[in-house]
This record gives sequence, C-alpha cells and structure tokens, in this order.
Amino acid sequence: MNDKQQAGILISECELDRTASDTVLIAEDDRIYRRVLQSRLQNWGFRVITAEDGLQAWEILLQGDAPDLLILDWVMPGIDGPELCRRIRERRDVIYPYILLVTGKDNTQDVVRGLEAGADDYLSKPFDPTELRARLQVGKRILALQHQLIQAREELRFQANHDALTGVFSRAAILSLIDRELQRTARSGMPTGILMMDLDSFKKINDTYGHLTGDAVLKEVADRINRTVRSYDSLGRYGGEEFAAVLSNCSPDDLRTVAERVRSAVSDVPIGTETTSLAVTVSIGGIVTSHATPGLELLSAADAMLYEAKRNGGNRVELGPYDLVTLKVRS
Repeated sequence: MNDKQQAGILISECELDRTASDTVLIAEDDRIYRRVLQSRLQNWGFRVITAEDGLQAWEILLQGDAPDLLILDWVMPGIDGPELCRRIRERRDVIYPYILLVTGKDNTQDVVRGLEAGADDYLSKPFDPTELRARLQVGKRILALQHQLIQAREELRFQANHDALTGVFSRAAILSLIDRELQRTARSGMPTGILMMDLDSFKKINDTYGHLTGDAVLKEVADRINRTVRSYDSLGRYGGEEFAAVLSNCSPDDLRTVAERVRSAVSDVPIGTETTSLAVTVSIGGIVTSHATPGLELLSAADAMLYEAKRNGGNRVELGPYDLVTLKVRS
C-alpha cells in the first residue's frame, strides 16, 4: 500500500470531543420512555439513535460507525441490558464504548451485577434529568480522552515507521514491507518489483547551497516519487539521498514504465527552494522476481543496477535480468 494512503488525517482535540460525544444510542423497549429520553438528549445537542430492544441495539452496534456512548435499559426483550453489556465487552473493540445502564432495580446486588457485566455507570429510574446529563458529560470526557490517546498512539506509530524528514517509510519499515511482499510472491507467484533510486550529485547540492536546501530537495523528490508510483506501491527512504520502492504485482513492463515515470517526475521540472531553483536528476536501478527470493538479495541486485545507471552517466534507468539476482553488488 502506498505511504500516502497510510498517513491518514489527524483529528484535532475539539474534533475528537465532538466525534466522541455527538451520537448516543438509546436501547429502551418502553416507547414513551424512549421518546422522552430521545427528546431530552436532542435538546442537549446530541444526535440520537434508538433501538426498541436489545437485539436491535446489538445489530446497530455490529455496524460500522456505531455510537460509542450508550444508554441501555436493563429489562428488554431478546437481549437484556447486562447481557448486551457482556457482548459488547467481549468484542474488545478498538474504540471502547461508554455504557450507562438504566433500570428500576436499585439494590446493591443489582448495581454490582450491572457493573460486572460491563456497564461504566448506573442510573436508577426514575432519575433527575440533570443527573442524567451530568453522567453523560462524564462519559463524554472519558471518550474524548480515549480518542486523544488513540490519536497519540497513531502518531507514535506513524513516527516509528516513517522517515522524519520526507514522511515516506523508514528504512526498517520498507525492508519489512519488501519481505512481506516477497512472502506473498512466494505464495501466489505474482511478481514483485524493486526500484532503487539515488539522486545524482546530491553532495554538490549540500556543499554548494547548504543542508537546509538539501533537505528541501529531498522532501520534494520524495513527494514527487510518492505521487508517481502506483497507489498500491510503497516508497521508503533507504538512506541519505537513496530511496527504495516495492511494487506489488509488477511485470517487467510495469517496472520500466514506473521507473521512467519517476525519472521524468524528478528531472523534468526544476525544484524551487527558498533561495534557488535546482535541476535535479535521479538514477534508478530495478529488478523483478516471481520466485521466493530473500529481500536483501533482491535489493542487492537492484542496487547493482543502480550502480550501472550511475556508471553510465546518471539520470537513467537500468533494469536487470528478470528473476536473476546473482548480479555483483557494488563495492
């Protein structure tokens, strides 16, 4: 999968609070009580989804984008409130729903049963509307915190797998993706292509214009390559000014087409920085295999072809003999 599809959109804290609290599922078999609850919650700014019994509520929760703030009646046909709580908790969803269990039962043993079944809070009928609203606010705060923690986890995961400068996959991540893709090739026989790409004379750019300009060039080159490879290919920064791409289900013709497209995308239009405009070119080496092949061996073969492209003047593509990975690695 292309790195662009993996990045996703980060949600701001206020958006997290809104997505965590806007929608409430009410599961209540008493029609009048259900309508009263619905009306109150809507007046408080909630979007309300209602279920007439536990079975209907369960079906709603199994769908995508189900609410994560739930008000469940204890006594309902089909599935009662405690059993519905147990089913919800057994799913161990990524998003933890906050459950308020509502019932006419008010003795200590019933409270314990409801909480042990998986409810987060408990409210006895009849209840004061202000108390209900206050308890829902508690649920909103907890859900907002959960969403913020999930966002922080995803940000850390992104940072762990991506190059800090260019935003494409890190060296470790692209090597792991290559190994996984080659495992798929070994199972299916569908060919995998590898491209190794290196900017020509990049040291001269750093020496002449400084490392800040060099960094700007690397970021723009990575972005151009990422936009050029196919949507289901993956791009990583292999090291310095060198990039590696793994191309799924890639024929020799596909490999050459993508490689030439990348070369043109980098070299055809000068890269503008804050201080200058630079003509940048890239040398590319590539190889395809449809057999079980060690990832490092395939990378070595693609790297050898990259060396050939450099040796032949740069700004060119050299592709190796397909399914042969015995090429001499450059020293």
